[in-house]
Amino acid sequence: MPRDHRPAKSVRLLLAEDQGMLRGALAMLLGMEPDMEVVAQVGRGDEITPKALEVRPDVALLDIELPGRSGLDAAAELRDEVPECRVLILTTFGRPGYLRRAMEAGAVGFLVKDGPVEELARAIRRVLTGETVIDPALAAAALSAGPSPLTARERDVLNAAVDGATVADIAGAVHLSESTVRNYLSSAIGKTGTRNRMEAVRAARRQGWL
Repeated sequence: MPRDHRPAKSVRLLLAEDQGMLRGALAMLLGMEPDMEVVAQVGRGDEITPKALEVRPDVALLDIELPGRSGLDAAAELRDEVPECRVLILTTFGRPGYLRRAMEAGAVGFLVKDGPVEELARAIRRVLTGETVIDPALAAAALSAGPSPLTARERDVLNAAVDGATVADIAGAVHLSESTVRNYLSSAIGKTGTRNRMEAVRAARRQGWL
């Protein structure tokens, strides 16, 4: 349907994706749907909420791994700051832990990027009717995997334990004592069944717990 024949009330979409080419292609394809309009595109997670407050989208399509702020953190902020906006996570990383965290953050949809755009358009329409839309294979994997065993503080410490960070570096980043950091690292290593903190970080990321 030509753009000048669009319905008077199109679905207003905000798209957050850090890969410019993919973001542009997705915006173009969704913009061809007769009842949809991409009103904003951002490439960073810390741009999502300010832009949503400006344009007031009906649906926000968020990647997870974004510079500045993760899409999961942005989803939780949108729930509080722009509650009328429905959040649909669209990601390459179909990890069970990410799905659980997305639902906890208030997302109403979770799809992986390798699906056809027609499926995404249907998902957008469904969440607007109040449905929750989740990739079926990922939903089954999440149920079998169970919840994350890591506490919020253990996640903070593991997130800070990257690129060869020392215990002192981690302690400074998360504002804890070095002895407390060591305790959290030991606990996280035990819960992930790994041998050291870098293995624990990798294992937690594979599960989507970080």
